Amino acid sequence: MKKRLAVMCSGNGSNFENIVRTVNKHEVVLMIHNKKECGAAKRAVGLGIPHVHIKSADEDQIIMLLQAWRVDLIILAGWMKVISPEFIEAFPKKIINLHPSLLPKYKGLHAIEQALDSKDKVTGCSVHWVNEELDGGEVIKQQEVPILPDDDIKTLTKRIQRAEYGLLPDVINSI
Repeated sequence: MKKRLAVMCSGNGSNFENIVRTVNKHEVVLMIHNKKECGAAKRAVGLGIPHVHIKSADEDQIIMLLQAWRVDLIILAGWMKVISPEFIEAFPKKIINLHPSLLPKYKGLHAIEQALDSKDKVTGCSVHWVNEELDGGEVIKQQEVPILPDDDIKTLTKRIQRAEYGLLPDVINSI
């Protein structure tokens, strides 16, 4: 059955655009962004996807909007704000998050920097169900990315993003 998807973004929106272009089993019906002039908003316009700017603090408004749009799955793709337990309770087992580490390693912010600083040989990205613990929900699927000897934050981030572009749509299509 085709699911109605909502994507929540804070930044450039490259994962959002990738979802719209590559997820073929479901339909993105709405994108919510919490930064007024973010790249994700421009991408939504170009892709013809309805979008709305709502401040992160206005969670009640976000919940009502997602319910009004009868959303089946919410994808946090670069949503740089922790969501409340009330938000999670409103959408049980309907929220997934993309995170740039092999969870449970390096939860929260600066995961890529932490992997580099720890001299890890491999890192990656994870898609997981959202629960009340920050980046602590059940992992759905992960993709490893090797850390090369000459990697810096920029090169490693770019390779992790490429892995995300394959991982996230694959997970969404499998739900």
